[in-house]
Amino acid sequence: DAPAIRFKGFSDAWEQRKLGDISEIKTGPFGSTLHADDYVSDGTPIITTEHFKTGALPRSKNGLPQVSDSDYKRLTAYTLDDGDIVFSRVGSVDINALITPFQSNWLFSGRVLRVRPQTDISSKFLHTRLETESIKTDIRTRAVGQTMPSINTEILKITPLVLPSSAAEQEQIGSYFAALDNLITLHQRKFEKLTNVKKSMLEKMFPQNGSSYPEIRFKGFTDPWEQRKFSELVQIERGGSPRPIDDFITDAPNGLNWIKIGDAPTQGNYITKTAEKIRPEGLSKTREVHPGDLILSNSMSFGKPYIMGIDGCIHDGWLLIRNTYGVFDLTFLCHLLGTPQMLSQYRSLAAGSTVNNLNKELVGNTVVTIPSITEQRVLGDYLEQLDNLITLHQRELEKLQNIKKSMLEKMFV
Repeated sequence: DAPAIRFKGFSDAWEQRKLGDISEIKTGPFGSTLHADDYVSDGTPIITTEHFKTGALPRSKNGLPQVSDSDYKRLTAYTLDDGDIVFSRVGSVDINALITPFQSNWLFSGRVLRVRPQTDISSKFLHTRLETESIKTDIRTRAVGQTMPSINTEILKITPLVLPSSAAEQEQIGSYFAALDNLITLHQRKFEKLTNVKKSMLEKMFPQNGSSYPEIRFKGFTDPWEQRKFSELVQIERGGSPRPIDDFITDAPNGLNWIKIGDAPTQGNYITKTAEKIRPEGLSKTREVHPGDLILSNSMSFGKPYIMGIDGCIHDGWLLIRNTYGVFDLTFLCHLLGTPQMLSQYRSLAAGSTVNNLNKELVGNTVVTIPSITEQRVLGDYLEQLDNLITLHQRELEKLQNIKKSMLEKMFV
């Protein structure tokens, strides 16, 4: 057998082996040999099943269970070296990252299995091979126990693998996926960092607790922000729906864009396309929206506003917010409506009502604090650039994850 895609220069058929034939598999000692009072605050750390929940091994020993030097000396057979691979025995058969050099000589608990490849087997290749869905599914089907399925050394030992006989081909495949993983991690971290920056800025660049001044603002702006009742500044209307809606859905070219929650992007503020259209005859029973209008889901759990980039119609699950009097910069307004300050107002105004949803009166009764239109534009531009960067890294991350998924299917037998 040979994979659909392989590196140049390799043509030999792959061979079937069992995991136990190409690696040493060992269970950790902890659980019976150590008690809680044996742990110390500055010793050798222990990898436990907790670390499989995050999908990455810890980078520092802070907060990890640790043992003293004397305990470590009698447990050296249970250390982790560079190139070892670890499995969670209980509740999940997912594997974790290759052990990197700074974690060498850490220990592993009794609920963790260590797979140590033989010297002629590439650790990077084996790690990736064990990550493929077919292998994980095979191991899961052989796990024992109903409520908390678990695996052991014997289950892992008989796991069948098809792999190249050439160590050079193994190494090349392993290095390719290791580089892909590094890129995925890089974009994941950048995405998370920028998301946290935005969250922090939404708190600090808008005034809080009745103040007229934000904690952070751009140079050149010193005037106090103005507090106003929201309904005095915009037009707010509820959407509507022709019924039964299925009778109005159409594929005809003259259909009107029918905006649903699923049309909203996961990142970014603009709705630019819809999955469905309705017949023009339904227009009198719905509400038309145009580019530049904001729409807000009236579900309290959703609460994120979007700017329309197209004409369309909204059902009664949406509220229309129209900048009729030109008081707002649209990007600023879109971010303002999603700030923690606004969300807490929605919650407090809705408290005690029978339906925990947003409506025209509730949103209109909120108090907004706004700066000059010039400051709004500067702030809106900054937040939009931040959104664009977040979207960029999210798309790159999704693209790389899709490449990896595809290559895991095509580069293995």
